[in-house]
Amino acid sequence: MSKVNKVVLAYSGGLDTSIILKWLEQTYGCEVVTFTADIGQGEEVEPARAKAEAMGVKEIHIEDLREEFARDFVFPMFRANTIYEGEYLLGTSIARPLIAKRLVEIANAAGADAIAHGATGKGNDQVRFELGAYALKPDVKVIAPWREWDLTSREKLMAYAERHGIPVDFKKGKKSPYSMDANSLHISYEGGILEDPWAEPEEDMWRWSVAPEQAPDTPTYVELEFARGDIVAIDGQAVTPAQVMERLNKLGGDNGIGRDDIVENRYVGMKSRGCYETPAGTIMLKAHRAIESLTLDREVAHLKDELMPRYASLIYNGYWWSPERRMLQTMIDASQEHVNGTVRLKLYKGNVIVAGRKSAGDSLFDERIATFEDDAGAYHQGDAEGFIKLNALRLRIAARRRN
Repeated sequence: MSKVNKVVLAYSGGLDTSIILKWLEQTYGCEVVTFTADIGQGEEVEPARAKAEAMGVKEIHIEDLREEFARDFVFPMFRANTIYEGEYLLGTSIARPLIAKRLVEIANAAGADAIAHGATGKGNDQVRFELGAYALKPDVKVIAPWREWDLTSREKLMAYAERHGIPVDFKKGKKSPYSMDANSLHISYEGGILEDPWAEPEEDMWRWSVAPEQAPDTPTYVELEFARGDIVAIDGQAVTPAQVMERLNKLGGDNGIGRDDIVENRYVGMKSRGCYETPAGTIMLKAHRAIESLTLDREVAHLKDELMPRYASLIYNGYWWSPERRMLQTMIDASQEHVNGTVRLKLYKGNVIVAGRKSAGDSLFDERIATFEDDAGAYHQGDAEGFIKLNALRLRIAARRRN
């Protein structure tokens, strides 16, 4: 092992990262600094401090990053209407660049030689963490224990914990058979029966949402106000980005909105089946497209839609800090200058239904032109004949040749 004096570990306080903490000390003979982030996962993060202290950690970082996560990562992504492979709203993917950023910043401040994470060698997260770290600190050393150690089974991990006196929390009640990751944008579920793509998820797996058939029989209406493509108010009340996520997750979850069951293509080459709950993201995507339909030029909207799959793949594959993602973001943000107004949505039994949209100063919808009634000379229908014939010219020439 190359010499490492100090390493910053992304630390959850759970069994795996507690074992990693001890393994780093043993294997590299180094001091370990822990970093725990609250990005809206819904669990108390302060207990990680007590666990780290009990294991002798001297430098412990616990940070509330909910606003930064929503403002600087989730909101910019939704300005692009980002969705991966037609379904996935990138809840896990978009959290990784923020964690990588803070790992590097803490390593710089602490004078650490390396950073470490608990992502496995089969998944996408190792790629996302490390591409982000290298983009921000080119010479950083990254330690990924799952690619180095021989603790390749749950039994070996438990035995290691017992040998080294690492406490194992046995929660009362039924233990979830799923591997879960949560933040303010989503909860993901993998493993267990989900490893069979034919198996339907068990109803008690879901944490944030009721089943659509159990949702209220009366729809919930909500009005979302946009400024430059971002939600700034809900039902007339100003809200911060993190408050948007919290409020819409509650409204969406109560109405059975945001469940998804996906087989996706991982960047490392395999297909993976996962289930996701993304109530706020599902609502935000629908509402943002609705306000853009009113305020965005046709060709700008179509160009955004063409570029979105590339942008989504960049985020999914871990290239948030790449020059090409930054370039696309500049274009996307510029497109949002006039995306201002209000969208009224009806939330009903798993559905997000647009019930109205308006924009006082930026709407491109002209009722005088769109009407089927007398348009007062705003549009001359006879002009369409020449437009059609010019666009049909190449089709007519090709038809004559065939005939």
